[in-house]
Amino acid sequence: MTTTPAARHRTPPTTAPAARHGTPPRSATAAPAVWTSRAGVPFPDHVPRRLRRAWVAAALCPEADLYGLFTARVREHPGRQALVDDAGVLSYAALDTQVRRTADLLHRADLGAGDVVAIRLADGRDAVATELAVYALGAVALPVPPGMGDRALRALLTRSRAAGVVLGATPQEGAGIVEDLPHMRAVFVPDQGPADGNDRTHVRIRHVTDRRDGRTAAASERHAADGAGRRHRPVDHRPVDPYGPARILVSSGTEAEPKMVAYSHHALAGGRARYVRALHPAPSVPPRHLVLVPLASSFGSLGTPVTLAALGGTLIVQSAFDARGALRLIAEHRPTHLFAVPTMLRRIAELPPRPGEDTSSLLAVVSSGAALPEATAEACRRRFARPVVTVYGSSDGVNCHTVGESRPPGDSVGTPDPTVARIRITGEDGAPLPAGRTGHIEARGPMTPMCYVGAPELDARYRTADGWVRTGDLGRLDEYGRLHVVGRLKRIAVRGGLNISLAAVERALEGHPSVAEAVCVPVPDADLGERVCACVRPAPGAPVPALSDLTAHLLHQGLGRRQLPERLLLVEEMPLGPTGKICHRTLAERARNSRSAS
Repeated sequence: MTTTPAARHRTPPTTAPAARHGTPPRSATAAPAVWTSRAGVPFPDHVPRRLRRAWVAAALCPEADLYGLFTARVREHPGRQALVDDAGVLSYAALDTQVRRTADLLHRADLGAGDVVAIRLADGRDAVATELAVYALGAVALPVPPGMGDRALRALLTRSRAAGVVLGATPQEGAGIVEDLPHMRAVFVPDQGPADGNDRTHVRIRHVTDRRDGRTAAASERHAADGAGRRHRPVDHRPVDPYGPARILVSSGTEAEPKMVAYSHHALAGGRARYVRALHPAPSVPPRHLVLVPLASSFGSLGTPVTLAALGGTLIVQSAFDARGALRLIAEHRPTHLFAVPTMLRRIAELPPRPGEDTSSLLAVVSSGAALPEATAEACRRRFARPVVTVYGSSDGVNCHTVGESRPPGDSVGTPDPTVARIRITGEDGAPLPAGRTGHIEARGPMTPMCYVGAPELDARYRTADGWVRTGDLGRLDEYGRLHVVGRLKRIAVRGGLNISLAAVERALEGHPSVAEAVCVPVPDADLGERVCACVRPAPGAPVPALSDLTAHLLHQGLGRRQLPERLLLVEEMPLGPTGKICHRTLAERARNSRSAS
């Protein structure tokens, strides 16, 4: 193909319901604006365009795309530290060099504007540079959170019709499941060749399987990440539509398969960045964020697009969580904020202080991903002598935090910020409820995502006609406007900040020959918050299954290890509720109380 990625992307505007990739319809009041990928996947924006434009006019969202914002940061402060990872420190100029080289590799594999590119890499410079390179080409990034098995990865690639995937760890990891995907044009796998004596300055992504003509090619050039001795082809980037999709957030929540939520450049650099800005009492001080959660997670999306592109700060990461290593990073690299899930925070706070330990650079400790136990919050306050901020949020586009508030009675999650996401409580009929009434939590604002990818049935279930997102949680707003989350409708277990779809585990369990029925429930756990218990009615005449039998079966079905049940409760028959459905509440109570659960 001779057309450049930028040229493909700049399709003239059209008033058709589904526009070509990169260009929404002109109408702001009729059908939703629709961005369509090169593979034909529609990305409708369920927020009315008049609202998006109003947020831009109010300076709540920048009129720029993420890569344009990043390059502006490079011009403003090329020598500032951009990234600290296991391999060392990269300045903005050095990271930009790696982004350009990675964009060139992607471009030579015919990946560009209108494509979805999946990224399955450990946190570090390769993951960050690849995501920014995807934005540079006007494509859509699909970072894959860790812990998802091959089954979930295949589902993501299939429903998004991703044109390329970048895999890490070993050449075999995940590569086999993409061989028969017709839409997949390029598969990047790690280079297993010699490191030329300086592996730390080289990106490990090298080999490309090119499907354009049914042939396989290998691109194995080695380019130094610091750019020494080599000039890279300038990225052929033109500003792309900031109303269009930039990144797909993945949630393994309530559905049998992971949900994919499409976020525009505006929603990430505007709404999602605004809640992070609220953490900083002195905007003139460059932020330094130690992000211990995976960058590919919903919580971790504050890393590359927000900390680097939108805020121009320093991002500090580990390739895998290590509590002692986190304390060393705080002492050595002086972050202003620590972002982690409660389990991580508890493990850090319980470690004895090191001699001469200095954590005074921290301005706040930020928790999200799961409910924060008060004991963990208090342990962090004692250890760091800093405020602990809780964030109630999800990939679906809801956000509320306790910035600037003392811990209020009733454990509210803070006062909603309408410049991030306005929150309302509705009844069963969808009508808003007054303060003090409990109902369904809905959200809409500058950070609201566009749509669910490849799942119009989820849009119908969770989105309203005027752009509100139904979160699936129950809550109330008190007389002071503070939000209280009182329960959830979603069937998930939150294990160490990872949402596990109970329906997905149940569906895989019922394929085991010794299982007649299976229901999974969350059980409280002092360390991880919740673990999964499989409640199983054995098949008549079949051997009674052991937990090890079931987990081996689930691994064979493609589930990730972190999705596996860790307790087993055998039942003679499933308890039923008044409507004749299985009563999950009764099973959860039995699982919590039964000594026989293993």
